[in-house]
Amino acid sequence: MDRHTIIEQIPGLRRYARALTGDAWAADDLVQDTLERACSQWHRWRAGSDLRAWLFTLMHNLFANQARSLSRRAGSGVQVDPDEVAGELRAPDAASDLALDLQRCLLRLPVEQRAVLLLVSMEDLSYEEVASVLAIPVGTVMSRLSRARSRLRELLDAPAGDLAARPAAIGAPMLRRLK
Repeated sequence: MDRHTIIEQIPGLRRYARALTGDAWAADDLVQDTLERACSQWHRWRAGSDLRAWLFTLMHNLFANQARSLSRRAGSGVQVDPDEVAGELRAPDAASDLALDLQRCLLRLPVEQRAVLLLVSMEDLSYEEVASVLAIPVGTVMSRLSRARSRLRELLDAPAGDLAARPAAIGAPMLRRLK
């Protein structure tokens, strides 16, 4: 396997990482960690198998591990809901409102639903490939995708004031205010 084959996968990894984390810096770190893991675990990749799916599996597992680690360390800072500090944040440009609304709504989806939605819609993976990446049955992929689409539609159609009143999804990232 030459390095160009892996380099071709980086844009897709970056898109998925950015959508998963909601933060450009965290996404770049996740992609770098994924590529480092791929290099160190290269002997585990089976020649002839889908490299893209293997890399997405590595990324998904790293993200899940980081999320678990972060939740264990959550006691080190004060959890702040972005909706509670919305008044303290600088207003975005009007042109980026829709993109920010979509990003905000995506981050309000449960991590399991968001992962399936992003892999199917952004990365154009088949249900079988998503099932392989996430190590879940195909039926679960279809169920999570359906629930994610319904919830996203509901969030996007809600009036702006209603979105702030709704509780964030379990597993949605929260901002931390450090002491």
